[in-house]
Amino acid sequence: MKRFALIGHPVAGSFSPRLFAAAYGGRYAYDLVEGAEFASSWQQFLDRYDGINVTAPFKRDAWRSVDRLSDSARLCGAVNLAVKTPGGIVGYNTDVDGVERAVKETGEHVSTALVIGAGGAGRAAAAGALRLGCRVTLANRTASRAAALAGEMGCDWIPVEDLPRAEADLVIYTVPGPMEGLPDLSRSLVLEADYRTPSLEMRSGRYISGLRWLLYQAVAGYSIFTGETPDFEAMLRIFC
Repeated sequence: MKRFALIGHPVAGSFSPRLFAAAYGGRYAYDLVEGAEFASSWQQFLDRYDGINVTAPFKRDAWRSVDRLSDSARLCGAVNLAVKTPGGIVGYNTDVDGVERAVKETGEHVSTALVIGAGGAGRAAAAGALRLGCRVTLANRTASRAAALAGEMGCDWIPVEDLPRAEADLVIYTVPGPMEGLPDLSRSLVLEADYRTPSLEMRSGRYISGLRWLLYQAVAGYSIFTGETPDFEAMLRIFC
């Protein structure tokens, strides 16, 4: 039987085992591999598993460790899913799919996007917005990180001091916790990465919970793992 896992630190409390069990009625094994050192967690993948999900802080390490990269992983410079194939280990970034699908299901047309945060989620958010055809602008508390990521991805960037005057059809907020000096969100479609303790729902006229991002990235990833379409409605009931 194929075996899958999540590696990262910390992973305790992750929804992933329950989501995966719901997706396929418990037909596949899925474990949590806790460890602060990437090398030991990656070795467990090599020794024991057919595929893994990768969460913080290992996404860049995984990106450097696979044999081949999908287009989305190459674009955002991070891997959140790796699978063994006859041609080697392939790395994907299904967070990009999660962003794209969560926005598309609203049916709204977006042509400009503002991504706040330049960490792993910010990278995926920018890549997803680019796939949606948006002109993307990045902002981050540390300006040098925003500038570096913008240079990598071919985006614009602004200092956080300019955020109150920024405008975009789509705002993707990837910073944990509230942040002062944000733009007026009442006219934007807002996607917030943090689904456990969201900060922006009450400030947005049109809001997408990070749960939709989580669910759609899982749907894309699990399909890669198994070659089978997961049961989306069963996965959704995990949060109800």
